Amino acid sequence: MTARVAPARRRGLADEVADSIRDAIFSGAYELGAQLREVELAAALEVSRGPVREALLRLEREGLVRSAWHRGATVMTLSPTDIAELDSLRGALERLAVEQVVAHACDDDLATIELAATRMARAEDEHAMVRCDIEFHDAVYAAAGHRRLAEAWGAIRSQVHLFLLTRIGVSAEGYLSHIPDEHRELVAALRSRDATAALDLFATHRRHAFELLTPQARR
Repeated sequence: MTARVAPARRRGLADEVADSIRDAIFSGAYELGAQLREVELAAALEVSRGPVREALLRLEREGLVRSAWHRGATVMTLSPTDIAELDSLRGALERLAVEQVVAHACDDDLATIELAATRMARAEDEHAMVRCDIEFHDAVYAAAGHRRLAEAWGAIRSQVHLFLLTRIGVSAEGYLSHIPDEHRELVAALRSRDATAALDLFATHRRHAFELLTPQARR
């Protein structure tokens, strides 16, 4: 019997709307916890409510948006459990990524990671720096040369971005000045091919944000 499938639908408009809303969240135009009203978004983006509704569902699957029947859609805020789970999962993925980069990355891969770190010095504000931070880690996962690992990172990438936005929301003191130096150290550790040193530095880098968001972790 011939298999029957539904006709494919073009979903480009919903993708564009999702990109616009995501960018607005990442730029700080919509703060964490802000309400995302379909009518207002549709008017601002000059589209119907259908693509906006579909885009919000997509962003909910990414972990950027939360929907509730009595409040509608809001930008996700991370609970202490969310923060702990993201930190532990990111740590597990990053450990494998660093090991893979140290063992297998070529000079061009390391140069790409270093370029991502260099761009941090040009970040104009904290939100731009968070973007640079995420792009640096994108380069690390790409250099690992491990497809399933890269896919796992892609699944939590937006939530890690939200994690870092939460971090600068608690305190941005010294963020612009310290982050570029931290990442230059990470690049140097990867170039040294010393897995132990690199893993220690990456763990320290993660711990700074986690401890800021989890005061009891400092005790």
